[in-house]
Amino acid sequence: MSEQILPITGLQVGSIGEDVIVCGDPDRATKISKSLTEVTLLSDRREYRIFKGQYGQMPVTVCSHGVGAPGAAIAFEELITAGAKRIIRLGTCGGLQPDINSGHLVIATAAVQNTGYGREMVPDGYPAVADPQLNIALQEAATAGNHPHSSGLVITRDVFYGGVAAPAEPDYQVMSEANVQAVEMECAALFIVGSLRAVQTAAILAVDGNVLRSAESMDSYDPHQDTVAKAIGSATEIALLALQKEYSS
Repeated sequence: MSEQILPITGLQVGSIGEDVIVCGDPDRATKISKSLTEVTLLSDRREYRIFKGQYGQMPVTVCSHGVGAPGAAIAFEELITAGAKRIIRLGTCGGLQPDINSGHLVIATAAVQNTGYGREMVPDGYPAVADPQLNIALQEAATAGNHPHSSGLVITRDVFYGGVAAPAEPDYQVMSEANVQAVEMECAALFIVGSLRAVQTAAILAVDGNVLRSAESMDSYDPHQDTVAKAIGSATEIALLALQKEYSS
């Protein structure tokens, strides 16, 4: 095994298995790790808290990536260099359809790419698409567990708290009319990195509000609702089962 230590996450090359769950919040990474056995903390640098454990016979790594595409992409790149072959993002999002509310689950098939990261990383028009096989595994696990969910497009953007009207600002109503299910900040980066590095990627997201009714605001945004916590628990189960199916095949 190589002894090379990767510069940002602190992971050692070759130190993790093929199956990884990523999330934004380091505390969520800690919670997800409690679904595993034989858990070891591999690294805890900046926003990157990384655990290694077992789910049955399957080695699983859990890594937080913080908020936003550029920092998250650093984690994805170093995880792949360290050994990852399948990465599922377990995140949160804002609903963009009238019936997608807090506690709902969204499985992202692809992302509308609205990030500066993507514009620097790949040519214009390059698609940000989840791996079909891993995406199907998520949908089958969600259906088998009777977890209500939607599947479809999300939009990935850089801005959370808005500024002034700007040309690149997405129109949520237009996105909704185009059948985009939700808005979030990292899926496009994950899908782009997965395509470039030939690694399977997918995402399952817990909805923590509906941005058609209330845009992102310090006064109204509450990601700590009980319904959201329950949805994250369901998403954890679904993600682990989807990885297990691919691991066993």
